[in-house]
Amino acid sequence: MTTYDDAVQRYFAAWNAGPDELEKAVAAAFTDEAAYTDPLADVRGHEQLTAAIAGARQQFPGFTFRPLGAVDGHHALVRFGWELVAPDGSAPVAGFDVATLADDGRIASVSGFLDRVPAA
Repeated sequence: MTTYDDAVQRYFAAWNAGPDELEKAVAAAFTDEAAYTDPLADVRGHEQLTAAIAGARQQFPGFTFRPLGAVDGHHALVRFGWELVAPDGSAPVAGFDVATLADDGRIASVSGFLDRVPAA
């Protein structure tokens, strides 16, 4: 199995991929039937994951997802914090995800939590 850090790096590569690379990055990071659930989304499979990521990228143009803190894991579980960084360097959104890894090191499921969101 790949390391927890490798899986998380592929996860961020998918979330930060441009339109031309997104499908390939999702396939590299997630299993075919991967599930992603957070307070704003509940999707399954590459097509829905790609659409959810593209939607977030459209909502926050020019922003970048980056890790926040250390990656931690045991068995097939990995947990990590993240933040969404604006072009000006501020990070108005942050959260915490727990992922289950498949035998090939790709993510089979993600449960995401939002810790910091902008005021409406």
